[in-house]
Order: sequence, then structure tokens, then C-alpha cells
Amino acid sequence: MALAPPLAGVRVVEFESIGPGPLAGRMLAGMGAEVVLIARPQASTVTELLGSGAADVLERGKRRVMLDLKRSDADRATAMDLVAGADVLIEGLRPGVMERLGLGPTDCARRNPKLVYGRMTGWGQSGPLAAAAGHDLNYVALSGLLSLGARPGGLPVVPPTAQGDAPGALGLAFGIVCALLDARTTGRGRVVDAAIVDVAAMLGNLAQWVHAAGQLAGETPSPFHDSPFYDVYECADGRFVTIGAIEPQFWADLLQRLGLTDVDPRRQHVVADWPALKERFRAVFRSKSRDAWCRLLEGTDVCFAPVLGLAEAPDHPHNVARRTFEATADGARYGAIAPRFLPLDAD
Repeated sequence: MALAPPLAGVRVVEFESIGPGPLAGRMLAGMGAEVVLIARPQASTVTELLGSGAADVLERGKRRVMLDLKRSDADRATAMDLVAGADVLIEGLRPGVMERLGLGPTDCARRNPKLVYGRMTGWGQSGPLAAAAGHDLNYVALSGLLSLGARPGGLPVVPPTAQGDAPGALGLAFGIVCALLDARTTGRGRVVDAAIVDVAAMLGNLAQWVHAAGQLAGETPSPFHDSPFYDVYECADGRFVTIGAIEPQFWADLLQRLGLTDVDPRRQHVVADWPALKERFRAVFRSKSRDAWCRLLEGTDVCFAPVLGLAEAPDHPHNVARRTFEATADGARYGAIAPRFLPLDAD
């Protein structure tokens, strides 16, 4: 028996913004929520620039309503009526904008005291930077996590939106669902202040833990930056593969499969061995194409994966089997809504 989406019956009003706010709305819609998007009459310059006229996948599953909140009292009243009948509000504007429109938390609470008011910003609703502009890269930088993408002497590199905006959206969605559960129990809503810098820092707890132990971004060589067993390697065809054989048994298996039988696996964490061994690894991986390494190592316990391009990833057999990506009518492919749900009592 098919399960009903977990957020079926939840009503969301989303005020148009860019990046993580719409992504959070898309996540909630994908889980079954009814999302009404209040859109501006004029198109966003950033959306047009980055999207180049392509259909906005972040609007999938939403009902668009065009309202001029800046110039029309009637449209602002319509927006408030929608909020009054909603469970959740999502907005991603600068602090103070919704209050100036008469749609801030206090205004909305008079009409809907059970409302969960989701606020998506980069810097948060308070603090010295709250009113400043910023983007994904800036928030990840301030969290301390961008520095981890740099090799010694190199520039830190971060995948666009993948470490700031996207986790920020997930943090907002998580906060909304938590507050929604509480509101249904207590009858009182609350504001969810989701700042990307806060969420990025929170999701960095594992890295911060490893750093506190002296194994990352410190004075001594790091297993994650300097070791041969956790790195990206170039192949004969100029493409790349990744190795993450941190555990001793996986490291020993990798050495065997690479034919490096003269290397003592018990010396895995002897830092003095790392530079020379990493050079050997580079030479070994440059001896075969990426696909040849996939045939040899994929599916084993050496902690291996090829570095796939955005166009390749949807066609990988694992992603196909799990239906990790889905196609739109125009053939574009996007990550499907996750996580999945299964019956607890399934046979």
C-alpha cells in the first residue's frame, strides 16, 4: 500500500526569494505540503541571469499567485488572508522587509497565532552582519568550513550553493517541521530564524570534532589533506576518482587491489611515509582510465567513487536504481526529493 506523503494537509505560504528559501519550499512540497508561492510582478534579475530562461525547478509542486506587495494595499491584504489560513510561512528577504510590508511575525500572529514563521537569511535576524548583503560563499567562509577546501598554499574552493544555500534550506525545512509539531501540540507558533552561517557551522560539527583532536586544519599533517588514503586522484584520461580508505581493513584491501603488496598496511598512520606513498598512488592511478578503475574498484570496500560531472551523475547505475534523479518535461534532470519513506511493517 502506498504511503500518503508525510506533510499532506500542511499549508505553506512562500514569499518569493532566491536560493535556499525556494529550495526549502520545494522540499516541503515534495513531502506533500500544499505550497502557495506569492510572486512579484517583476522577474528577479538573479533568477533570469542564473536560470537563462529555463523553467525554475524550485517552483515544481507550488501554486503561483502574483501579488504586488510594495504598491498594492489590496494585494497585501490578499497575502495576509493566505497567511491566515496557512500552517507555515516562508520568507527569504532581508531583516525588516516583511515588517515594513505589514507581514512580519507580530502582524501575522494577530491573524494566525499557530503560524510557523520560517525566515531564511544568510546572516540571521540579528547580529552585526544581519543587514548586510551576502551569498553562499560568504556564509561558508564565516563558518570556518571554506578553509577546509584548500590544499597547502592553494585557494579554498567550494561547490556553488552546495555547502551554504542548500544546507541552509535543509536547516530551515527541519526547523519548520520541528516548530510545526510543537504548534500542533501547544497551539502556539514561533519564528524559525534560519541563518545559513548558523546551519553551516552546525553541520560542521564532525569537522570541528576532528579539528579539536588535531587531525584537521592544524599544524600537523591531516589524514584528510595529506594522507594517501583520503584524496582525489587523476586518471590516465584526465578524469578523477576518489579514495577514502580511512579504516585499517579498507586500507589493507586497497593496497592489495592496487598491487602495492610491499607496503605494510600497519604503517597507515606513519606520517613520514605519506609523501612518498602519495606519489606512488598518483602514478598508479594515472596508469588507467577512470572507467577502468571503476571496473576494478567500484562496489568493493576500498571506499571508492568516480568524480562524475553533473551530466553524468543521473546515468550512474546506482543513481538510476535508486531513482536519485528525475527528469522534467524539457529533459533537464534534477535530484529527486529525499529522503524516501517506507512502511514500518513492510514484509
